[in-house]
Amino acid sequence: MTRILMIRAFLLLGLLPCLGARAQEPAPGFTPRQREEIVSILREALRSDPSILREAIAAVQEAGRAEQETARRAALAASRDALFNDARDPIKGNPRGDVTIVEFFDARCTYCKALHPTMQALLQQDGNLRVVMKDLPILGPNSVVASRALLAAQRQGKYEPLYDALLKLRAEPTEAVIQAEAQRAGLDWARLKRDMDDPAIQARLEANIALAQRLQLEGTPALVIGDTIVPGAVELADLQRLVAEARRRG
Repeated sequence: MTRILMIRAFLLLGLLPCLGARAQEPAPGFTPRQREEIVSILREALRSDPSILREAIAAVQEAGRAEQETARRAALAASRDALFNDARDPIKGNPRGDVTIVEFFDARCTYCKALHPTMQALLQQDGNLRVVMKDLPILGPNSVVASRALLAAQRQGKYEPLYDALLKLRAEPTEAVIQAEAQRAGLDWARLKRDMDDPAIQARLEANIALAQRLQLEGTPALVIGDTIVPGAVELADLQRLVAEARRRG
């Protein structure tokens, strides 16, 4: 039995459910006797060459990745308006830019903080970029407080200054720390505090979380550039390449 046939036999017989594969029904053409013979052959093959199992696992994992990517692309296509055209979202860069980047971030996220200067450099170099900001508070209560403060600051036209301050922050963004940063950025704290408690802001955060779940985002930061989801903090050269590709595709 060749390696490819053996891998197919693993899949047909459902011998890998404990490794993340979906258990499959036996092929309808196998009799109990044939099934016994195949299992016996597989066991003997594994004893003589364990690499067969590694190849089978790799095949299952690759199939899972392909399935996830297909689902992501479908979710991206179905979510384009929510991603790129929600008028409530804060915008950085050129509001009329020819390429849009959507940035999902958590103000407490170490990797988001690492990405921040890279995104600043990208925007300084490319005046035709539009960046849509999606607050995604997934790292606990202080993340939620920071996101509420940012969306409340947007109502005073100060989203970006407070965003820059919080992404440079090394302390925990407690309410007291946010108050100090907000006042330093010229925000009216009493108004900001009232707006932070507005249910409409909580609804926006919940919508961002639901959108991230539809796209199967696994953490922050996550960027959407054209039809590509980019997880994690990436280098400037990689961002420039992805933007150039999106620009070529129009």
